[in-house]
Amino acid sequence: MMLKKVTQRRGEHIEQDKTACVLGIDPGLHITGYAVVERSASRPILREAGVIRTVESKSGMAARLLCLYNGLVEVIEQYRPAVLAVEQLYAHYKHPRTAILMGHARGVVLLAASAAGLEVNSYSATQVKKTITGSGRASKEQMQRAIQNEMGLAKLPDPPDVADALAVALCHCYAQTYHRAAHAVSDDCR
Repeated sequence: MMLKKVTQRRGEHIEQDKTACVLGIDPGLHITGYAVVERSASRPILREAGVIRTVESKSGMAARLLCLYNGLVEVIEQYRPAVLAVEQLYAHYKHPRTAILMGHARGVVLLAASAAGLEVNSYSATQVKKTITGSGRASKEQMQRAIQNEMGLAKLPDPPDVADALAVALCHCYAQTYHRAAHAVSDDCR
């Protein structure tokens, strides 16, 4: 078990699970969505969500990737998550260039996470959608509504990049909860 810190309250030591803070990322070259979610006993708590926008530059791709990296480092340093959850790349055979460009952004995300010592977990788009809505073929709007409901938000998360980042963070939280519950049951059966 990874520990964030040990605090004292009324003379007793309380250990806090460092893996409780998850950074969900929806990588993109122009807009990267991020969401910082903390697991709790009752429901995940949204700490922060937003986007990192890269700017057009005469320096090209390298400048965009550096801008993305710096934005990610800022979010990681501010919220100090222990885990980064990111969607796996999906490439449609009709659009291989898109997959290659997205690979650049995802690579920067993985670099920033690794440099910060974060655990990285990847989830397929189908797995994220199925975990959040119950259907691996859910639409963007279905995902936004499910996240709005799950997180108790007053309005739909917007832009969709934020909703996607929230979805992958929630997927990780639920996967960990399920994994721990299944592990506890298997321990009881021994």
